[in-house]
Amino acid sequence: MKRRAFIKTGSVSLGALTLGPSIATASPIQRFIVDSRGFQGREDVEIIHEMQPVDLLIVEGSEDSLEASRADFVPDRRHSRGDHRPVRQTRADDLQESEDLSAYQWDKHDQGIPDAHETTRGEGTRVAIIDSGIASGHPDLEGQVNLDLSRSFAEDDYGIGEPYAGTHGTHVAGIVAANDEDETGVVGSAPGTELVDLRVSTANPASSDRNDLPPDYWGDTYYGSVLAALVYAAEIGCDAANLSLGWTWNMREEGWGRFWGSVHQRIGNYARRNGTVHTHASGNWGESLQFNRDETDSSQTAGGITTSATGPIGFDPGTGEYDEPPYAPSTYTTHGVGAIDLAAPGGQGGESEYDDVLNVTATPIFSDDGEYQGAEYGYGWLAGTSMAAPQVAGAVALVASISQRSNANQVMNVLRRTAETPSEYENKYYGRGGYLDTLAAVLD
Repeated sequence: MKRRAFIKTGSVSLGALTLGPSIATASPIQRFIVDSRGFQGREDVEIIHEMQPVDLLIVEGSEDSLEASRADFVPDRRHSRGDHRPVRQTRADDLQESEDLSAYQWDKHDQGIPDAHETTRGEGTRVAIIDSGIASGHPDLEGQVNLDLSRSFAEDDYGIGEPYAGTHGTHVAGIVAANDEDETGVVGSAPGTELVDLRVSTANPASSDRNDLPPDYWGDTYYGSVLAALVYAAEIGCDAANLSLGWTWNMREEGWGRFWGSVHQRIGNYARRNGTVHTHASGNWGESLQFNRDETDSSQTAGGITTSATGPIGFDPGTGEYDEPPYAPSTYTTHGVGAIDLAAPGGQGGESEYDDVLNVTATPIFSDDGEYQGAEYGYGWLAGTSMAAPQVAGAVALVASISQRSNANQVMNVLRRTAETPSEYENKYYGRGGYLDTLAAVLD
């Protein structure tokens, strides 16, 4: 069997990014997710990621070759952000890092984060950000990212610790762990936690100067890369692995439901055994996840916490008042009593950017020949379930830091038990748990 050169890290092999030669076949070369238990090695199949703890491989080859190997497999899925991309992104050019920006962070005040920090800031915990890359040099993220443990699972030659595929991952990371020790800039829910940058989105330097393509949308992502990152996050002992991204596919048409179910079950079980909580964004297309038997979303996987989004309407940072409360359901959020585990602040994406989530941003800069030249740091408002999921990841870190012996199920139970469902809105937006109450969970 021919193997792509790879870096061995624990039981997950991270594929190198240059393709070796392959033998010509009748069917085109594609990526596949393979059950390694039935896989018989072939010279014309390259292993990209090897997930030994869950008996899965990500390979590249032809469908004919995979069928000849007698392994169970499905095609890997490559997507842009699609229905999980932020609803809106607004630059905060008037805000400076020398300012205390906490007045704009309605989400942190609503969650009681300043009071929670009197008990814990998340020390001794670790959170993986599976996304577009983290700008570890942003002033509000300096020292927050463990670069030794960080890895790239993306299909490019860039590395980690920079926003190579856009600002999205940096904003998500800031919601979890932006540091306010100097009392300027913004704060995350758990600034004492350690972030791990697991980049899965591929950079697209040619897009960096296109006015019609916001930085948020740069780069596609293979689902197999996400799965490999999830296994790695569990291997290195992350307390949470945040997934502000996702896929939707038709299970009946493709006939692969049983295989996908097995894949998700294995990875979910492995994560929980290792104490890792998966925090999923539920998606931004405003429909129910519960009653569509044909299509499924990747947030509906085994275990973890699927998060819908809420946000205020008419928030005034000068007075802290609003017309509708922070737990008001966002108009774009997906929902379903049996599909959502918790709702959390994600922003409204409506008339005012103040109703969205403010945190750190970093716009990558590339030369004309694709050389990465750094990033423009700043702040910005984003809205989406992508912003809600890391609120939960930060809460996981805070709860886990209080009881280092707590397992993943116990942490999730605390978050669900302390959440409440507002009476003035429909239950479908808050699911099985209710609206996240981080302070109550910390004090539980």
